[in-house]
Order: sequence, then C-alpha cells, then structure tokens
Amino acid sequence: MSSKSIPYLLAAPGFILLIVFLVLPLVSIIWPTFFDGNLTFASYIAFFQDSYNVSIFMRTLRISLIVTFFCALLGVPVAYYIARADKKFRSLMMALVLFPLLTNSVVRSFAWINILGQKGVVNNLLMATGVIDAPIPLLYSEFAITIGSIYLFLPLMVITLVGIIENIDTEIMEAAETLGANRLTAFLKVILPLSVPGIIVGSILVFTGTLTAYTTPQLLGGNKNMMLSTFLYQNAMTLGNWTNASVIALIMIVTTLIVMRIFNLIASVIDKRGEEQHA
Repeated sequence: MSSKSIPYLLAAPGFILLIVFLVLPLVSIIWPTFFDGNLTFASYIAFFQDSYNVSIFMRTLRISLIVTFFCALLGVPVAYYIARADKKFRSLMMALVLFPLLTNSVVRSFAWINILGQKGVVNNLLMATGVIDAPIPLLYSEFAITIGSIYLFLPLMVITLVGIIENIDTEIMEAAETLGANRLTAFLKVILPLSVPGIIVGSILVFTGTLTAYTTPQLLGGNKNMMLSTFLYQNAMTLGNWTNASVIALIMIVTTLIVMRIFNLIASVIDKRGEEQHA
C-alpha cells in the first residue's frame, strides 16, 4: 500500500456515511418530483403558477433577506465591541449573546408572544403612555417573525465576526487615526472591509437559518403568514402530500445555493475594489 492512498482510505468511511445518510435519502425524496415515467418539471411549474405558493415563497425570501440585513447591521458593532473588550468581560458578554441559542425554541417564542401580544408588554406600554388608544396587531405578522428571527440568529453573526475582528491588528486602527481619520471613519474604512469574509459567512448562516426555521415562524406568524418551512410541514404531515413537500424542499435548497453564490460574488467584488484602492 502506497503512502499516497492512505489519506483516501481514511476519508472513505466519511464519504460512505455521507452518501448513505445524506445523498441517498435526498435523491430518494427529490427523484419522484422529476420522473413520472418521463422527465418532467410539471410539479415545479405548478408550484410557481399558484399565486398562494408564490406569495409564501416571496414572503420567506423577503423575511430571510431582511433578517440577514439587520443581523449584519447589528452584528458588526456588537462583535467589534466584544472583540475589543477586556478578556474578563468578554466571556460574560459572549454568554449573553449566546443566550438565545441556549434557550428552548418554544419557550423563546412564547416569550415574544407575551411581549408582542394584544395584552403584551409593548402594547401595554404604548397604551399607558398614550401613544395608542387600542392594541395594535404586532403578533401573528411578518414583523413578529422578523423580530423573533433576528433575536434567534443574531448570535450566529456575532460569533462569526468576533473571531475575525480579534485577528485584526489594533495597530491598523491606530495608524488610520494617526493619519487624521476619526474613530468612525477608521472603523468604516479599516475594520469593516477586513470583516467582509466574516460578514459573508455570517450572512449565509443567518439566511439559511431563517429560511429553514420552523418553530419561530409557526408560533409568531401563524397560518396567515406561512413560510416555506411551515408550508413544507403542512404538506408532509397534515396533508400527506409528500410530492409537494419534496418540491418545496428542493426549492429551499436551490434558493439557499443561489443566495450563497450571490453573497460570494459580492465578497469577491468588494475584495477586488479593496485591491484596486491599495494598488
């Protein structure tokens, strides 16, 4: 046995398990949606010809992109603050950031129901201060899904960025300030461009998580604001329509891959602009 074949032998069990437990089940689910005696795309054409299905798809895409945007917007400054904090406080702040991920999804969603409900904290506060005369419908809306998803997936963005920002030399920031840039300008011109790889990875994680989340959209959005994940569950478990469920599953996979590709293209464009500026 040559030494060159050893790495392949070590990797073989992993590839076998991957094929058996991931590839084969996925193919067995998706295959019937394309082949009904002959190659056909009828199931996918029918899905996008239905206005109800399209509305669910667009709602899911819209909420996922909004959540990703706000997680990036909030995650960068939070991650920067944590990365530059004293080590004795850093672990405490990371624990606070990770708290939503450590909480049961049902408990977390019911907490938001108590906050956003008709008699919840927000409505009671607004009515007590005279801002509104009657409760406003915050719960069972796209707004509720968005808020709950941001709360859930913001830690993923922060965790990804903290490691990136920690490795950025503080002397670069000091050099920018020495050359006359204020702290905000130095952050935008130095820290933010160097954080792009982390932002892209975090954005992919947040987008994928929001796209595939079930508990939060179901409990905070209800049936009137159904997303692809809840629609998939309804087709599979309630209606027993496994073909439609498989169609939805593949649409979710393809959508995720397309968005990942777009994010990577954005990152490459930003990197090229950075190289041109430094050239």
